[in-house]
Amino acid sequence: MNTSKMRRKVVPAEENGDSADKLDQLLLSAAICNGEDVGPFVRKAFASGKPETVLHHLRHFARSKESEIEDVCRAHYEDFITAVDDLRSLLSDVDSLKSSLSNSNTQLQSVALPLLTTLDSFVEARNKCKNIILAIQSLRTCVNLVELCSRANRHLSENNFYMALKCVDSIEREFMNKTPSSTLRRMIEKQIPEIRSHIERKINKEFGDWLVEIRVVSRNLGQLAIGQASASRQREEELRIKQRQAEEQSRLSFRDCVYALEEEDDDGFNGISDDGKDKGMLGFDLTPLYRAYHINHTLGLEDRFKQYYFENRKLQLTSDFQVSSMTPFLESHQTFFAQIAGFFIVEDRVLRTGGGLVSKMEVENLWDTAMSKMCSVLEDQFSRMQTANHLLLIKDYVSLLGVTLRRYGYPVEALLDVLSKHRDKYHELLLSDCRKQITEALAADKFEQMYMKKEYEYSMNVLSFQLQTSNIMPAFPYVAPFSCTVPDCCRIVRSFIEDSVSFMSQSGQLDFYDVVKKYLDRLLTEVLDGALKLINTSIGGVTQAMQMAANMAVFERACDFFFRHAAQLSGIPLRMAERGRRLFPLTKARDAAEETLSGLLKQKVDGFLLLIENVNWMADDPPQDGNEYVHEVIIFLETLVSTAQQILPVQVLKRVLQDVLFHISEMIVGALLGESVKRFNVNAVMGVDVDIRMLESFAENQAPLLSEADASQLKAALAESRQLVNLLLSNHPENFLNPVIRERSYNALDYRKVVSISEKMRDQSDRLFGSFGTRGSKQNNTKKKSLDALIKRLKDVN
Repeated sequence: MNTSKMRRKVVPAEENGDSADKLDQLLLSAAICNGEDVGPFVRKAFASGKPETVLHHLRHFARSKESEIEDVCRAHYEDFITAVDDLRSLLSDVDSLKSSLSNSNTQLQSVALPLLTTLDSFVEARNKCKNIILAIQSLRTCVNLVELCSRANRHLSENNFYMALKCVDSIEREFMNKTPSSTLRRMIEKQIPEIRSHIERKINKEFGDWLVEIRVVSRNLGQLAIGQASASRQREEELRIKQRQAEEQSRLSFRDCVYALEEEDDDGFNGISDDGKDKGMLGFDLTPLYRAYHINHTLGLEDRFKQYYFENRKLQLTSDFQVSSMTPFLESHQTFFAQIAGFFIVEDRVLRTGGGLVSKMEVENLWDTAMSKMCSVLEDQFSRMQTANHLLLIKDYVSLLGVTLRRYGYPVEALLDVLSKHRDKYHELLLSDCRKQITEALAADKFEQMYMKKEYEYSMNVLSFQLQTSNIMPAFPYVAPFSCTVPDCCRIVRSFIEDSVSFMSQSGQLDFYDVVKKYLDRLLTEVLDGALKLINTSIGGVTQAMQMAANMAVFERACDFFFRHAAQLSGIPLRMAERGRRLFPLTKARDAAEETLSGLLKQKVDGFLLLIENVNWMADDPPQDGNEYVHEVIIFLETLVSTAQQILPVQVLKRVLQDVLFHISEMIVGALLGESVKRFNVNAVMGVDVDIRMLESFAENQAPLLSEADASQLKAALAESRQLVNLLLSNHPENFLNPVIRERSYNALDYRKVVSISEKMRDQSDRLFGSFGTRGSKQNNTKKKSLDALIKRLKDVN
């Protein structure tokens, strides 16, 4: 007992243990005593690589507790013996219990064996059922997968790529990780990328085909859109014409007329169907584009497709800018501008309905590029053009292009500025063309009155230019008072007005009448007036000159029509145009025509006035019926009046007759003043007085044709010869020196001529055989003295 006690005595720790080991030993002992977890100490030992230290501490702790255990066991020894006795008494009970349990076990096994067999069968059946259910679920998954694959194949075969992609996405999302077959899973993993790649190739090919097709479609689309803009402009012009007619009728006080604007249906220009097709434009289908965009969006390639689309469309636009040098621009300009118009109509539709395929900034950049190129092309082409009609055709189409694209919100001011900048050049070319046409028309005219057989000729040559003097339709055949020059030139001027208005109205200006009027003034004053004035120099006959003068009178009415027509086409009320009416612009040509006619008539009259040489200037008796020359002149003048009044307006006839009579008066005075007349007597003067009275009578006889005032003016044209004769026959010729009497009775006389003529006058008493009457001799002597005194006074004044 003591030996064992000595054997179990705890050996004290070696003196060479360091303080750290002692501390760890104390901490471990405290943890065991307190029932704490010793795991941290074990992990620390293994972490530091010194598990033996922990083991040593544990053994040391165990040895330190053995003595305590022995003390406890010794203290309870008697209780232990008692407990053993109790256990032995219980042993017999345990044996009986054991036999009872054995019997119960035998009975339980005999009863439970069939149940265990049944349970095993149930478990086996249940496992089989689970396997069958799992197989059914796998088969159902495979069936669904195969159905999706079949559906995807069908969509692919029908080119329904979006639905095919949806099926592929469903397969990848719902069946990829659930597919029980590894073979099927590998096949799906391999085929899905290939299907997506196939769809991408197919849809990009379709998009490429659409890019090729849309160029042709854009050209047709642009032509159609510009054509519709032209039709719309025509309708607006017809409406303006109706409005002008209504205003004119209102101005003429037709108050009972009622006007209503007709409402026209929209032409469907902007109609879009639900499938993305344009209803109003044949072949305008954006479905392939939107389909490609949608598919690429589904494939996650949206940004790349946007960039691809924009770059290709930009290249197409750059290609559209190419102007062929092999084809004249006049022939290719419609295709050129229609292509660009169609391009931006398509881009506008893509911008509004493409779901962000292109941005507004990108379209605006393309438009700025296109605008710059179009302006450059127009500047270059306009600078080369030398025909106004060609420039107008291109300008008209460009203006329609501007109207068309303005509907879609594109700014076209720069394009209109280019057109306006060439306004002066266009009108200069137009004036040049009109100058050639007018020259040709005048050269082809024979200056004969027009002969019209049918009413349509009258309407075409007279009514269309408002040249008629009466609203009553004349009988046919009708002989017009003008030659073919008038309607020909009127057509040229009217065409000029319409072309000018067309050019100005399509330039974006609203109030352009002043500009049109300015160029119309130039046409009339510089071109027409100059051409008519020039043609007057080549006229050689009285008939032609008379016809030319008659033409100028008709041109005066035509010019009023020109300005009214320009005002109507410019949308200006006629009352405003009439308020700013200017003088007759063809005054130079009119004056030249009348001067030419007067000159030819004077030449004719000069031929008759040669008979003045036959006048007896020293006649014994005054001629009672006038001299021979005056009869010839009056016959000519009466014939002239009867002929001229058929075609010449009365005012023109009056001016011509006035000029001729003034010339006759000058010739009579000139004859007395000329060297051929050395001396003349009072009888000769009395004969001249008879001649002048006959001429004055002719002038007075024109009062029914002209008027009393005009007849008085014709008579006044003979003032110089009349006043000279009155002075020579006056009993008081010295009154000529009285300023008051001279201004009243002799204002047409030149005192130098009076002196020269008076010196030639001789009295009858100076003859070798004078008169036997002394009274007449005294009067004549008195008159001669007064005349001599007048001559002396006039010479002194001179």
